[in-house]
Amino acid sequence: MKYLALALLSVFFLKGEKFTSISGENLNGLTITLPDSSSEKLTLVALSYSKKSEGSLKSWFMPLYDKFVLKRGIFDKSYDINTYFIPMFTGLKKSAYENTLKKLKESNRKTLFDHIVFYKGDLEPYKSDLSLDEKTIPYLFLIDPEGTIVHRTQGKFTQGKLEKIEEAIDNY
Repeated sequence: MKYLALALLSVFFLKGEKFTSISGENLNGLTITLPDSSSEKLTLVALSYSKKSEGSLKSWFMPLYDKFVLKRGIFDKSYDINTYFIPMFTGLKKSAYENTLKKLKESNRKTLFDHIVFYKGDLEPYKSDLSLDEKTIPYLFLIDPEGTIVHRTQGKFTQGKLEKIEEAIDNY
């Protein structure tokens, strides 16, 4: 119950705060740093730092990819945002970085290569700055070009959470 209360509070308090800069490697071998100061678009970032949160992060993948990358829905063409999924390899998990990166590259799903960014490093300052309190869930941040958090959500995908993201984009 304590974690739920902290998680709910962090959703509200981080809106308007700056997103902590993060750099990683995409599947094309390019270094991506977010927020990207050269981007003039909103950016949606989905972070996960535990194997236990992998399933919940995957629940977001197809809905976000279909809506914001492939733009398959009726009104989805109007959304022009950057979308990134960032698995974070920290602590002992750093040793799995190369093998996981290699496996995804071999999957040959090249349409994903620009949207998955692998981070290898320390969990701090992200855990404290972004209130990543629960390792069993993913965290999603909608950030503006200056790096300000416009919207935040967390946990497994729901249609309601996606609608709140769309609302935040529409209101930006």
